[in-house]
Formats: sequence, structure tokens, C-alpha cells
Amino acid sequence: MEEQTIIFGKNSVIEALESGTREFNKILISSNSRADVKIEQIKNLAQKRGVVFQFVAKEKLNSIEPEGRHQGVIALISPVKYIEIDDFIEKHRGKLASVVILDGVEDSHNVGAIIRSCVCAGVDGIILPSRRGVLINSTVEKTSAGATNHIDIIKTNSLVNAIQRLKEENWWVIASDHHAEQNYYEIDYTDMSFALIMGAEHAGISKSLLKLSDFKVKIPMLTNFNSLNVSNASAIILFESVRQKMTK
Repeated sequence: MEEQTIIFGKNSVIEALESGTREFNKILISSNSRADVKIEQIKNLAQKRGVVFQFVAKEKLNSIEPEGRHQGVIALISPVKYIEIDDFIEKHRGKLASVVILDGVEDSHNVGAIIRSCVCAGVDGIILPSRRGVLINSTVEKTSAGATNHIDIIKTNSLVNAIQRLKEENWWVIASDHHAEQNYYEIDYTDMSFALIMGAEHAGISKSLLKLSDFKVKIPMLTNFNSLNVSNASAIILFESVRQKMTK
């Protein structure tokens, strides 16, 4: 395997094994780990898929993941596969679909949490800029709890171009903006393919993307405290779309 990345944590490794979408080099398990249900599950799944696993000293895992978040297991796997925006559009042509666009979100934990919410809410894809943002890394994989294996991930050099392509295909674009007049629950998410743009807390959504938006929505708050964390805000809006779909 010429290129590889690491994922760590029991849930992330289990999800990657179960998804079947990633090529494994090997799995390293701490020899100090107590036998538990998840470690046994990892071993059984690895054996079924023919993936090599070996027991190593905890210090070896700490040298690979110095912050000690590995939970006694690290896997060396192929990098996540990004797809092109045109391939994503073609894949979902003729049916209602949804995608989340992250504009300038630079915290890996937020990106991972958003991807996890997207998968739980049935979102079909997430669009990440190749610059000025976070791409998929080991922290994103861990925070997403393996959700990166269950969603289309589009990497683009230009969010503007990606949004224009979606609009050409009759997708509606919704921007989350705390200056908006319309509340997020006033939109009907059930009868359209939509792209939800989320911006970073410190900068928000860029003006060029706001101009391309068909709707601008806000999450009303009862105090003047700083805006919600972007991953929390994403979940609130996405699960309003879930609520509408389940009650319609």
C-alpha cells in the first residue's frame, strides 16, 4: 500500500472494518488492553476480512498517536476516497438528496462531529474545500466514530464552482447565517434537493457563497451569547429536516 493513514479508537476501527470501503494494512492492539467485547469484535472482524492484527506495547501506540486517544487500538488503512462533484450529482440524479458544505471550518473535531450528524440524519454527502479548511484526517475519523465510511465526501478547489454546479441541477442552497431574518424551521426541506452551507464561528460564510444562497436561515436564541458551535448548529438544522420528513 503506497499511501496509508491511521485511524484509532475502537468504534472507528470497527466501523471501518464493517463498512468494507477501506483497505487495511494491519491493526495494532495494545498488549496491555483488557479483553473486552469491542476488542474481541475487532479481532473477529479482522480474521473474517483477512486483515493482519498484532499485539504491541502500549508505548508503540503512544508513539503513533501521542495524545493517547487510541483506546488501545490503531489501524493503518487506505486514505478516504474523495469523489468529484459531477460524480456526486450524477449518482443522486432523479431523487431528492442533500449535502452539507463546510466553508472555512478548521477544527477537525467539528468536522468529524458534523460528518457523524450528517450520516445519522441521512445526508448524502459533504463538500470540503481543498484549502482553507480541514480535510479528512485521523482526528476527523475518530470524532466521526467511523461515519466517514458511510457518506460521499467531495473535495473541491472552489466551493463557488461546486455550488454553481448544484444550482445548475436544480438544487436549492441554504446558508446558515445568524444575521438572517428567516428561522431554520420555516424552510420546507422535504420537497427539494438541498445544500446546507455552514461557516466557521469566527468568520461565518463568505460573501461570495451567501450571494449564491437561495435561503438564509438562523437558529433563534434567547440570549445574546456567542453563536452556537458549528457542529451543534449543523445538527439542529439537519434534524429539523429529519423531523419534517418523518412527520410529512
